[in-house]
Amino acid sequence: MEFPAAASSAPASFDAWLATLGAPQAPVATALLSLMEPTGACVTVKSMATGRYVFASAGMAELFGRSEDGVVGNTDNELMRVDEVQAMRRAEQATLAQRSVVSSEHRLELGGRRREVTVTRIPLGTEHLMALWSDKTEERHRESHLQRALQQLEQQQKSLEQMRRELQQGSGRDEVSGLYMRAQFDDQLLREIDLSTREHREFTLVLIALDAQTAGDGAPLTAEARTRLLEGLGRMLRANTRAMDAACRVGEDLFAVLLSGVGLATAHARMEQLRRQCHAQIVVLHGQDLGLSLSMGVASFPHTASRQEELLHAAEMAVKEAQRRGGNQVVLASIPFGLGG
Repeated sequence: MEFPAAASSAPASFDAWLATLGAPQAPVATALLSLMEPTGACVTVKSMATGRYVFASAGMAELFGRSEDGVVGNTDNELMRVDEVQAMRRAEQATLAQRSVVSSEHRLELGGRRREVTVTRIPLGTEHLMALWSDKTEERHRESHLQRALQQLEQQQKSLEQMRRELQQGSGRDEVSGLYMRAQFDDQLLREIDLSTREHREFTLVLIALDAQTAGDGAPLTAEARTRLLEGLGRMLRANTRAMDAACRVGEDLFAVLLSGVGLATAHARMEQLRRQCHAQIVVLHGQDLGLSLSMGVASFPHTASRQEELLHAAEMAVKEAQRRGGNQVVLASIPFGLGG
């Protein structure tokens, strides 16, 4: 909708200003204002010749704490503090100079309360300025509360990890994740193969890889961020595996879980549940949630493979397939036709 140049003198009311638009623009302008009100947004039109508001939607009186007197007919000097008026004027001058839509953030002391508002302005001709006001105070408060909560959670996670490291010193576990390492995994895998062969039962091997992630600006994760993610994954695996299972760190970003006596279907369901829990897990660094995204490959003995090397290879191929599909998912290793025939 294009607005015509406003009259040289400010209209006595917004209805008078709307009349200058003519059909069909006036009904469209009225409808747009009606749509904005339920969202909590407020609209003003200011005469740049007098500095007075010639229109203010109903919510502006409440925002400025002037339910009785209203806003129309007042200047910013009559509504705000000197420093606030200066900031408003600078933003208005920038809008007029650019002849385009310009948004600015303002902190205002209104009705004895600090308010944070976003004001988006557009010139109406050369002498009037329309502005859309959005009160962001409650949103900013929620963001502040969330930030404090994340900072507290980060401190708790750091404290717990430090205590865990101190308790596990000399235990042969990986310092970062708190899990057993590759040597223990290889021994446990051989034992599971021997046990399953003798007792004619199956077990499942799950390989878990951290998905490649970047920081919010697209840069690679720092070493500290990777450490936080590895700690978070270690916590999740320790909390979600049975005493008879073996959860180990077998590579830089690779983990393995041996599920004793568990078949493919049950293992897939358990790992899918673990994946969801990890994805919802909050891992905090410097007040920001890093997110924990995993790719998992599930293979079983003896259905997927009946030898150690083949079982590992099958699980590795399943992990790579999960990553190829975009990560954050569980993939079952394929079962060769005719195996065991």
